[in-house]
Amino acid sequence: MTRERSLRSQLYRDARIMGNVEAAAKGPGAYAKRYARRKTYAKTNAATRMLLRSFGLSR
Repeated sequence: MTRERSLRSQLYRDARIMGNVEAAAKGPGAYAKRYARRKTYAKTNAATRMLLRSFGLSR
């Protein structure tokens, strides 16, 4: 049996899917830019999280 997702989680997921759909509707270039931007954010956020964790300021 799968765990039920919270309303907030569902809303964020739906917003992410809608953003992907809108970018895809604008063409492959727009979708590629969105993909690259999201990957860059994920990497910089991970680096920031590691730095903060090293100072004991994050979980």
